[in-house]
Amino acid sequence: MAERIQTPPIPPTWLVVVLLVALTIGVYWLFPAPRDGDIRIDIPYSQFKALVSQGHVSAIELSGEKVEGELGAPLAIGPRQESSRLFSTLLPQWPDESLFPLLQEQSVTIKVNPAQGNTGSTLLLALLPWVLVMVFWFWLIRRASRNIAGGLGSRGSELGKFLDHKPPVARVPDVRFGDVAGQENAKREVTELVEYLKNPNQFRRLGAEIPRGVLLMGPPGTGKTLMARALAGEAGVPFFSISGSEFIEVFVGVGASRVRKLFESAKQQAPSIIFIDELDSVGRTRGTGLGGGHDEREQTLNQILAEMDGFQEHEAVIVLAATNRPDVLDPALLRPGRFDRHVTLDLPDIEDRYKILQVHTRRVPLAKDVELHTIAAGTPGFSGADLKNLINEAAIIATRLHLTEVGKEQLEEAREKLIMGTVRTLVIQPEERHRLAVHESGHTLAALFLPHADPIYKVTIIPRGRSLGGTHQLPEEERHTLPEEYLRDRLAVVMAGRCAEKVLLSSVSSGADDDIRQATNLARAMVGRWGMSEKIGPVDYRESESHPFLGREIAQPRRFSDHSARQIDEAVHEVISHAEERATEIISQHKSELEALVALLEEKETLYKDDITHCIKTTSLSPPSLRYLRPKES
Repeated sequence: MAERIQTPPIPPTWLVVVLLVALTIGVYWLFPAPRDGDIRIDIPYSQFKALVSQGHVSAIELSGEKVEGELGAPLAIGPRQESSRLFSTLLPQWPDESLFPLLQEQSVTIKVNPAQGNTGSTLLLALLPWVLVMVFWFWLIRRASRNIAGGLGSRGSELGKFLDHKPPVARVPDVRFGDVAGQENAKREVTELVEYLKNPNQFRRLGAEIPRGVLLMGPPGTGKTLMARALAGEAGVPFFSISGSEFIEVFVGVGASRVRKLFESAKQQAPSIIFIDELDSVGRTRGTGLGGGHDEREQTLNQILAEMDGFQEHEAVIVLAATNRPDVLDPALLRPGRFDRHVTLDLPDIEDRYKILQVHTRRVPLAKDVELHTIAAGTPGFSGADLKNLINEAAIIATRLHLTEVGKEQLEEAREKLIMGTVRTLVIQPEERHRLAVHESGHTLAALFLPHADPIYKVTIIPRGRSLGGTHQLPEEERHTLPEEYLRDRLAVVMAGRCAEKVLLSSVSSGADDDIRQATNLARAMVGRWGMSEKIGPVDYRESESHPFLGREIAQPRRFSDHSARQIDEAVHEVISHAEERATEIISQHKSELEALVALLEEKETLYKDDITHCIKTTSLSPPSLRYLRPKES
C-alpha cells in the first residue's frame, strides 16, 4: 500500500516578477528622482513672489495649488539658504490678483497641469489590497509546500512529526485479575491466553494455535480496558495500549505507518499484548462512505488486517480490542484468524456489584451503618464505572460536611444524585404538594399489597432533577427473565399514582406523564414481543430493536399490516386498563391507610421502609383479600 502525497502547485516566477516591478514603479512614482542634479527646495510663498519681482524666475508649473519653478541661475534660497535652481511652493487659499500680472511683466513661462492628487500615492493605495492578497496567498502556498516537503525528510514540519510518531511505551501493568471484581465468565474466557503467553510451547506441541485477536464487547463502563490490562499483568508481558482514534490523521497514510510501527515494536518484544481501544472508530464497515475507499480510516483498517495476517507461528503476540458497537465493525475484522474470539462483559449482577463495591471502598473509611449488600441491591443496572462514581460522590459529600467517615446517608444521597439528579429548590404550592404526596403514596400502597411487586425501599416528595418525587423499590433477587405475574403487578404499581389522585382528589394531573409512558412501553412489549396476550398470540410485532450495549432502541421498518396494528393497540389498551382497575381496587379498599400515608409523607417529605410499614400497621385493622384478575380477552 503506497502512501500518496499530493504536492500543491508552486506560483510561477513571472507572477513574482510582476509584483516586484509594480512595487518599484509605485515607489519611483511616489518619490520621483530630482532633475539636473539639483535638489528641489520648498520656499515660502512670499519669497517666491520676491524672486519673481527680482526677475530670477524663468519658468513655473501649476498643478492645483502647488507651484514648481526654475530659476535662471542657482541662488541661495529656502529657510536654510541652500543653493539650487529648483524650488516649489504652495499658492495661498485666497486669490492673489497681483501674481499673474507680475508673472507676465517678468516674462515668466507658465505651464498649467490638471489639478490632481499625488499620483504615486493613489497608485499605491489602489494596488495595496491586491498586493496584500497575493502576498498572503503566496505565503500559504509556500507554507503548505514546506509541510509536504517535511514529510519527505524535513524534521520541522507537522507531517514529519506525524510520521515520526513513536509507538506507545510498553510496560507490564500492575493490575491483576483480583483487581477486576466480578466478570467471572470473561475471566474464564481469557485465562487460557495467559497460559499461552507464559508457556506457548505447551500449545504448539499439540498443534494448537491461540487466537490472534480477541474482541472485548460490552456496555460502556463494564471494565473492558481494565480486563485487558489485568490479562497482561497476569501474563507478565509488555502491554501496548492505543486508542483507535490515534491512528486517524489528516494526511492519508499516517495511520497505516503508525500501525506498522506499533506491530513491529510488539513483535520485537514478544510475547506481548496489543490493546486497541474504541476499535469501531477505525474499524467500521468499508464502502459505506464517500471518497472511493481511499480515505485515511480505510487505509488504516487495511493495514491492521494485513498486520494480523502477517503473524508468524513463533510470534506470541495477541491483539485485544474493545468496542461497545460490534454491529458496525467490518466483517473482515471478525473472520477466523483475526478477531474471531468474542468476550462479552455484561453489566454486573447483585453479587458482582457487591464485590465491585468492596474493591472501590478499600481506601474509603466507612461508617458502621453502611451495608454494601443493601447498596448493591439498590443499584440495578449500574456498571463498574457507575459504582466507582457512586463511592467517589459519597466521599465528596462527606468531605463537604467535614465528616471523618462515609455513612449510609452520604451513599444514599450519592445514589439518588446519580439516578435522579441533584436536589432542586422549588416553590411548590400547598395544593400541588398535597397532590404530589397523594400520587407517590398511591405507588407505595400498591407496591405493598401486590404479591409479586418489588418491595418498597423509600418514597419522597423532594424534587430532584426533572422529577418532583419518587418511589424507590429494591428487588429481592436478580431477575434474568420477567414472569407475567410480575409484569402485571408492575403495571398496576405504575398506574397506582394516577388512580390515587382520581380516588382522593376526583381528578388527575400531568404528573402521571412518565407513568403512562412507562406503562405503554411495558404493555406493548408484553403484547408485541413476549406473547402475553391471548388475542394476539406468540407473534413478534416489535417496532424497534433494543441495542444490547448502547441501552437504547434502533428503529426498524414495520413488518405487519394495519389490521394487526389495530389489534395490538386494542390489546395494549386492555392490559393497561386492567392494571388501572387493579390499582383502583387496592386504593379504594385501603383508603384510610392511603390518607394516613399521605399525611405522614407531607410531614416528613421522605419515608423509608420501616416508617411506611409502621404507618400501615397502625392504620389497617384487617387487610382485605384482593382479587388478582387476568384481563378478559376475546
